[in-house]
Amino acid sequence: MSAAEALEQLDLQYPEELPRVTTREGVELYYESRGEGPALTLLNNFFITSPLWRAFTQDLVRDFRVVSYDLANHGQSSKLDKEPTWEEHAADLIGLLDALGIESTYLVATSASTQLARDVALAHPDRVKGLVLAGPVFGLTGMRRHRQLNRAWLLTLKNHGMAALYGHIYPEVISGEMNEEGGTPGFLGFREAFLAMSTPEELANGLALVQEGDTSPELLSRITAPTVIVLGDDDILLTPSRGHELAKLFANGRCEIMTNAGHVPFLDDPETFQSIVRRFVEETEAHV
Repeated sequence: MSAAEALEQLDLQYPEELPRVTTREGVELYYESRGEGPALTLLNNFFITSPLWRAFTQDLVRDFRVVSYDLANHGQSSKLDKEPTWEEHAADLIGLLDALGIESTYLVATSASTQLARDVALAHPDRVKGLVLAGPVFGLTGMRRHRQLNRAWLLTLKNHGMAALYGHIYPEVISGEMNEEGGTPGFLGFREAFLAMSTPEELANGLALVQEGDTSPELLSRITAPTVIVLGDDDILLTPSRGHELAKLFANGRCEIMTNAGHVPFLDDPETFQSIVRRFVEETEAHV
């Protein structure tokens, strides 16, 4: 399935009856669970909500249990007076797995949520069978560029609003090829989805949170779970060569480069992204 086909099938509607589970006091998470087999749990960055994943995981659902959910304070999960910390988001994920009877899972994370995946793998190694990190936000040193981008995006949001923020982000996150091929219809189509998924308050909270947390590369060497970094060769944060160097910091890591893909590579090429995830899971399962 191409990016254009995925966009045509994009359905951001929530069901009338919202399935939720309680993860800690005062917090209920909206979730979706589709398919059967080894569990893949999808971690949102702060720009997307659970329904978006439906159009980009149709192949994976055939052979795996694919779980997506809205982070607390986002989407259809509980709205809180204060944005959760990274530790609280991690606790929510473990609470979700407990409620769904999932002893261990593969975590599929994108952009900012790769930090959440890293933290969960460090704190709860027995619950994580493997990591798929698409467009990771940590590097060989700190991640100054990522935080600079988020500060700039937050400033645009506060001063000019959601539509301006989208116009700021789109050429930075979407690959050059997808931008050219999609043209104005692609730009406007994704803008409609972008504006529908979040409120300004939710995005402001998320953009503020991603500027917190430990960016030390030494943390990565402590992760024991098999890890694959999925990196677009047009990623704004990491070049392919640095992606391969980053993978070497993990005890069991490798890097897969997606041609003509940007910072969120599954948007550019859903078919290739899913095939990488499938191959990684099947190889890991074969060695369990």
